[in-house]
Amino acid sequence: MKLEDHDDDLTRFEAEGVALPPLEHHGHVEHEGARIWYATYGSGSPVILLHGGLGHSGNWGYQVPALLEAGHRVILIDSRGHGRSTRNTRPYTYELMASDVLAVMDTLHLKQASLVGWSDGACTALIVAAQAPTRVAGAFFFGCNMDPSGLKQINQHNSLLSRCLSRHLQDYAQLSATPDQFHEFAEAVGIMMKSQPNYSTHDLSQIGVPVLIVQAEHDEFIRDEHAQYLAQNIPDAKLLFLKEVSHFAPLQRPQQFNAALLAFLSERQPQR
Repeated sequence: MKLEDHDDDLTRFEAEGVALPPLEHHGHVEHEGARIWYATYGSGSPVILLHGGLGHSGNWGYQVPALLEAGHRVILIDSRGHGRSTRNTRPYTYELMASDVLAVMDTLHLKQASLVGWSDGACTALIVAAQAPTRVAGAFFFGCNMDPSGLKQINQHNSLLSRCLSRHLQDYAQLSATPDQFHEFAEAVGIMMKSQPNYSTHDLSQIGVPVLIVQAEHDEFIRDEHAQYLAQNIPDAKLLFLKEVSHFAPLQRPQQFNAALLAFLSERQPQR
């Protein structure tokens, strides 16, 4: 898909997925009972991309080339149990996944990086920022909640969600070390999504890094009021609404999403 094209209904994503550029450097980090897959591209100011729940790093296929062209070093991480990463029987928590991110940063000798999170990846990014602020130059927080009250109720069939889930299932079967266990995996992630995170107003007030809260106009999962609440209660946070897109904006209209992302990163200069 050309960046000026649209895939608003995700039919192209369901049929074809998204292709990453050829891998330059990749490997695994053994951490807390899991093998966490990572890949790196390019050089320059480091940016870590954290994908959404049930997906994998390949979902950033439209963002990686734009970041490389802008002169960034791009680090991809498959969350534990997702994509090429494994998991054990330990229950999912966002804190555990945040510790995985720090383990990859340590392996790559990254003193600091900007974090870009989408959905579950945004929760993880903000928790890394809260727990290790000196390691985070800034957090781009797209389409996520920091307590259960931020979630919308989904009571009817949604074709976009069905197409996205279909793609995730296909990719999981191709990439995972346990290709026939998607439903067990999805159930374990779902338990976490329904009950976590549980950040209080006080917790949010302690986050000490620049944060951009990005909310899609038609987000299927997150209430607009929650995005506004986060922007008001995180000390150095700003709020941006993306028009005419949903929770899947990086896939639907990548040019629009990338413009917002690159503008945010242009203000961040991580220490190396």
